[in-house]
Order: sequence, then structure tokens, then C-alpha cells
Amino acid sequence: MKYFSVFTLLVALVFTSCKKEPKKEEEVTVDPNAALKKSIVENYANIAYYSYLDSYNKAVDLKTAIDAFTSDPTNTTKFAEAKAAWLLSRESYGQTEAFRFAGGPIDDANGPEGLLNSWPLDEAYIDYVNGDANSGIINNTVSYPTISESMLDSLNTVGGETNISVGYHAIEFLLWGQDLTSPSAKTPGQRPNTDFVDGGTAANQSRRRQYLSICADLLVDHLEYVKNAWDPAVSNNYRATFLALSANDAIKNMMTGMGALSKSELAGQRIFTAYDNQDQEDEHSCFSDNTHRDIRLNAMGIRNIYTGNYTRADGISVVSGESLNDLLKIINPTLATQVMNQLNTALQKVNETAIPFDFAITDANSRPAVLEAVNNLKDLGDDFVLAAQAFGITISTATPE
Repeated sequence: MKYFSVFTLLVALVFTSCKKEPKKEEEVTVDPNAALKKSIVENYANIAYYSYLDSYNKAVDLKTAIDAFTSDPTNTTKFAEAKAAWLLSRESYGQTEAFRFAGGPIDDANGPEGLLNSWPLDEAYIDYVNGDANSGIINNTVSYPTISESMLDSLNTVGGETNISVGYHAIEFLLWGQDLTSPSAKTPGQRPNTDFVDGGTAANQSRRRQYLSICADLLVDHLEYVKNAWDPAVSNNYRATFLALSANDAIKNMMTGMGALSKSELAGQRIFTAYDNQDQEDEHSCFSDNTHRDIRLNAMGIRNIYTGNYTRADGISVVSGESLNDLLKIINPTLATQVMNQLNTALQKVNETAIPFDFAITDANSRPAVLEAVNNLKDLGDDFVLAAQAFGITISTATPE
């Protein structure tokens, strides 16, 4: 009996030791800000859509004005109206630059950014320039006997990144021509409307009209592509992909875009490079002397995203909702105050730069204000890095190669 009892005990011990311990229920961490983050991401998508919708609509207006001019190039009023429409179109598009560098449809692998807003532009690639009356695609009837949309699209940046054939700045050059005056004169390019009139100034006037009209068509087409990518009424587009991301991944993209634009692209490439070289050829809209608006609008675009508010092109309608600023105020109120103060200061410093920009970067008394704007935009980019860290996110403020 004793032997049996020991044996029984051993079997019981073995059986017991083979039993698996019941799994404890995994602890699930609930993000207390999950609903807020979701609203922030959705608001960003809405602001993106309406920003590009406004840009598209203003591009359509520009095309209408250009077509009216090219059909009656002797009419100086229509020429002035085409220029005014170009300037107005930049008001909407300039604010969309804050959606760059965020992995979105504007500059992903298939994005049309390079066909929309590339610069600086080698004028001689398109048309005649001072000292060379026969330069450019327009005047090369042998290599380019027919000007078409597909040809101009395909020639963009061929042979060099300044060989820009289409987009806003190609249209700008065709409307204003080279700015050959001293920055102190504070005047833009002075291309005459007769460059488009048969038998007028310069050669190949009909090709110049055709080139300008096609560029306007392409601008509309390329903006329509980006608009549709964010359209809530379109299924299976980028907007749907973006909203399907985790909230943290989407917010990382948003923060990366703002940080890279503020510290690297706007402060560096768009302002400091021209400041350092003191060369108007390095400024964004050098033909029309509209660069001061470019940099102000780019900074406004950053504010739109961070504060979750966008005033549409009509100046009345507002797209607004939960914002990154709202989230940071909950997580780190002190840092939220710091970021907002820096954002306001950067905007103020940008707005204080002299007009036009080529004067601001060459005039000894105006240059310090430009450098202040650069430094404050860089500081803003650094603050966005800190804000991202508060969200548990790591971002880079360098623009992609």
C-alpha cells in the first residue's frame, strides 16, 4: 500500500506539472486621445482637399484669362488680366506647400509637383532671353516642329533640373519675361504683349501663344489630379489610404511635412539661398516679383495645418476642426505655448521682409530682416521636432533628396 501511494503521488505530480498555466488576459493600453487624433487627421484631409480645390479653381480661372488673351493678344487689358489671374492663382497654391514632404500625392512617386512648381527656371530653355533672340523650345522649330501637351510634359527637366518647361513659373516667364531691372527699381519683368501678336515683337508669336495656352491646360490637369486624390467623393484614392493609417503614423506625416517645409525648404532653399547669393535668379517668382507672397503664403500654410483652420479663396468660408495645437495643449501645455509663440513670431518675421524680395535680399538695410525670418523659421522647425517627441513620434526636418 505504501508503494502504491508513492506511485500515485508521483503520477499526480507529473500530471499536475504538465498542465499549462492559464494565460493572463493581455493588458490593452487605451490612448485617451485616440478620438481627438482621429478628428485631427480627418480635419487635415479636409483642409488638404479644399486647399487643392481652391488651387484647381484658380488655375481654371487662369486658363480662362490666358485663353482670352491668346485669342486677342493685341488687347493689353486682357494681357493684364492674365497676369492678375496668375498672381491670384498663387494665393491658393502657395498655402498647399505645407502638404509637401508628407508622403502625399503631390510629390510621391507619381506626384506632379515637378510639373507644377519647379524652380529656378532657365528661361533660355523656353524662349528668347536677353542676348539670344533664338533660344528656347518656342524658337527651335527644327527640333520641336509641333508644340503639344505630351511634348512639353516630357521635356520638363530633361538635361538639367533648371530645364523647366511647364508649370506656374513657365507661365510666369511667358507673361512677364525676364526681370532685367535693378532690384532697387522694384519692378517685375516687362515683356510686351506684342510678343504674342503676329508680326509684333520677337519671332514665333503664334508658337508663343500656343505654348502659353498649353501650359495653362497642363496646370489645370495636374492640379485636378491632386484635388481628386484628396476628394472625399472619390473612392480608393489617397485620402482613403491616408485615413486608413494609424493616427500616429498620419500625424507623423503631418508633422514631417510642416517641419521640413519650415526648417529646410522655406528657410533654406527658398529664402536663405537667395539671401546668401544676393541673386534674384534664385528667388521663387523672380519674373513677376511675387516671391514675397510665396514665402508669406508658405508660412500661412504651415499655420493652417498646425491650428486646423483654413480660410478658403472666397475669404469667407472656413474649414476648421481639431488641431495638432489642441493635442499638444493636452499633452504638454508649456510646450504648446512655446510652439504657438514661435509660429506667430515666424509669421511676423516673414511678413516684415521688404517687398519685393529681390530688393529685400540686396538692400543692406533690408537684409537683416530676411535673416531674422530664416532663423525663426528654423527655430519653428526645431519646435515641431519637440512637439512630435511629445506625441511619441520622431520626425526629420530635412527635405527628401
